Amino acid sequence: MRRPYVIMNAAMTLDGKIATKEGDSRISCPEDLDRLHRLRAEVDAIMVGAGTVLSDDPSLTVRRAKGRNPLRVVVDGRARIPPTARVLDGSSRTLVVVSGRAPKRRVEELRRRGAEVMRGGEREVNLPLLLEELGRRGVRKVLLEGGSTLNWNMLSLGLVDEVRVAISPRIVGGEGAKTLVGGRGFGKVREGIELELKGVSRVGRDLLLLYRVKGSRKHRVLPRL
Repeated sequence: MRRPYVIMNAAMTLDGKIATKEGDSRISCPEDLDRLHRLRAEVDAIMVGAGTVLSDDPSLTVRRAKGRNPLRVVVDGRARIPPTARVLDGSSRTLVVVSGRAPKRRVEELRRRGAEVMRGGEREVNLPLLLEELGRRGVRKVLLEGGSTLNWNMLSLGLVDEVRVAISPRIVGGEGAKTLVGGRGFGKVREGIELELKGVSRVGRDLLLLYRVKGSRKHRVLPRL
């Protein structure tokens, strides 16, 4: 079973920040938000991490375009998202993927809110096998709207096929402000993930860059689901 095609989409400032030092992530212009919602309507699932839910409380639904709501997938190893989160509002199906470290009480709370909860590994969520599972469920295209950590994990494991970044003409600075990709990072530039530019366009005041991720990368072996 082939894993789904994964598109990583983000909006960032010219200095590479996806949120300010105070956590403000309202970066996209209205035209780029319209583009995002059209993209959501074209995919089978949207994937985010627990940090994005905790900081932004997104609904991850299609509102600014015509189309159905995709499956919402939340990577939440320790079941940290609250039962009041908007991704649990019942407007679309939600799959929360936890690890063996998730407290049973928190898992049951999520299930009572209508989420499907699946264990995706013992100590951390096994992302390659999660994508295989999504493929078995008929998911063919995934939109990754992750934060810095999930973006790094997906990219470093070779699980992203395409990157779309809308660059806002603003500079916000801040040592603690989150960048497009965080995580452990690479020690050498030559070790970095190589991209191929496929398109450049203007979206409102923003500049949209479209890249294909070149080749595939080896990933470490993680516990099976």
